[in-house]
Amino acid sequence: MTVKVSDYVLQRLREWDVEHVFSYPGDGINELLAAWERADNDPVFIQARHEEMAAFEAVGYAKFSGKVGVCAATSGPGGVHLLNGLYDAKLDHVPVVAIVGQTNRTAMGGSYQQEIDLVNLYKDVASEFCEMVTVPEQLPNVIDRAMRTSLARGTVTAIIIPADVQELEYSPPTHDFKMVPSSLGISFPRPIPKSSDIAHAAQVLNEGEKIAILVGQGAAGAKEEVKKVAELLDAGVAKALLGKDVLPDDLPYMTGSIGLLGTRPSYELMRDCDTLLMVGSSFPYTQFMPPLDQARAVQIDIDPYMIGLRYPFEVNLVGDAKETLTALLPQLKRSKKRKSWRKKIEKDNGHWWKVMQRRAKVTADPINPEYVVHALDSLLPEDVILTSDSGSAANWYARHLRIRGNMRGSLSGTLATMGPGVPYAIGAKFAHPDRPVIALVGDGAMQMNGMAELITMFKYWERWEDPRLIVAVLNNQDLNQVTWEMRAMNGAPQFLPSQSLPDIPYADFAKLIGLDGARVEKAGDVKSSWHRALGADRPFVLDFCTDPDVPPIPPHASLEQIESMTSAILHGDSASLGILREGTKGKMQEFLPGRASRGKS
Repeated sequence: MTVKVSDYVLQRLREWDVEHVFSYPGDGINELLAAWERADNDPVFIQARHEEMAAFEAVGYAKFSGKVGVCAATSGPGGVHLLNGLYDAKLDHVPVVAIVGQTNRTAMGGSYQQEIDLVNLYKDVASEFCEMVTVPEQLPNVIDRAMRTSLARGTVTAIIIPADVQELEYSPPTHDFKMVPSSLGISFPRPIPKSSDIAHAAQVLNEGEKIAILVGQGAAGAKEEVKKVAELLDAGVAKALLGKDVLPDDLPYMTGSIGLLGTRPSYELMRDCDTLLMVGSSFPYTQFMPPLDQARAVQIDIDPYMIGLRYPFEVNLVGDAKETLTALLPQLKRSKKRKSWRKKIEKDNGHWWKVMQRRAKVTADPINPEYVVHALDSLLPEDVILTSDSGSAANWYARHLRIRGNMRGSLSGTLATMGPGVPYAIGAKFAHPDRPVIALVGDGAMQMNGMAELITMFKYWERWEDPRLIVAVLNNQDLNQVTWEMRAMNGAPQFLPSQSLPDIPYADFAKLIGLDGARVEKAGDVKSSWHRALGADRPFVLDFCTDPDVPPIPPHASLEQIESMTSAILHGDSASLGILREGTKGKMQEFLPGRASRGKS
């Protein structure tokens, strides 16, 4: 039987152990679809509702599986639709390979229907490797390089295959001039910095008395080593959002997330430290790091392109986090001088969680969104996978959910795009069909694309060993994060034509298509609703009616932000009374009796 290029593409993906391809059909990949039929759907074609969602699902799959995510799309509009999800992968350093159809070679350059210069279009998002296949002999080299580059660099690569090339008979490269044979597989080196650089880093850390550690997703393979360093140096550890699941939050020196969505203890850890160790993170917000003239700093990152990028580090160590910390540990020394620093960190952490409990208990109309997420914290299964969308939901995900046991969690960290919460969760279920998954999304993201992806859940949920996939919608009928940004950063009142959202019965829609759900309108029903969803026999949508006036106040709300918010109120913000009521009640929880002394304001 003749093996076509399309058949060989799927064969090569199987040889790379690709199990799923997230896609949406179109005539630019018709021959690939026919090949899928001939291959008995191996790798499995996962039909999203939109190509952007297919890309997000590939990103979610890659984030939670540790494997490359693969997505495919038709020519023209299909290739365009993939882009936002692919940029999400690129900016978060996630390995994703995109396979995109193209018009026939004979039509190229003829302004033909759906003809787009895909090579130029993808030049940025797939800057490490983007190739168009024009003859069969280019395969398998193009596929192998796309897979290897994506895995090795943690990035997006793209393979563009014209429709007529897909139909050609496959012929391998020969042993001739200008032929490029190829091979499967990749091994990952574990680079270690020079011993002299390790010694210099140890000297800086040993001389510190108030040491802070900031970890990101690049430290995921060095959990035990980070813990040993933190305990040896009596350091506090803060986490960038993409590193939320690197270490458990029940460690006494773990201060939680950092940044606008972060915690007060993390803010003060960075503000007051005299030494900083950053491991596997490209956290971009310098204002949340120590003052530039205050702390000596050491960075560890495996990517030389990202080293020394965010802070004036005294020592920049290019190396694998686990191996570098292992080499560093024997040279680190304990010091009694750091004991008071550790005690302060632990005291601040204890107070912060009491603040979170108090904020969650603040009454709101109808439900405090902080309570919705805080109530979930103690109910989380030890093996749960959490996803969050961008927006105000990310604030509560960052602050109220404590990672424990084997829990995993992620969101769109760098692109911070709306819309990935639900498709990430679907990708996670294909990566781990035996684990429960919970997605926290705002009603804006749910209306943007989450509702359509419920159909994808319905199509596939019976294949999953554990059918639990919970979508919790924070339904406040407002594009809430942007509303608050307008108030705090621009001093502008809420602009209802852009910010107001219709109230949609999300749970009813879920039940209409064969899933389950419940609308929750009273605070007293929040916990029982979580219990019901966690015990469901199929995907479940919880439609929580939440108060938009509960502010996502940053851990260090500045005078300028407070002045801007005041300006918004004075200029006629439609929610003025609610803002004053809920904002004041929430912020007061930090100053109730029992608050630890904070030193500098």
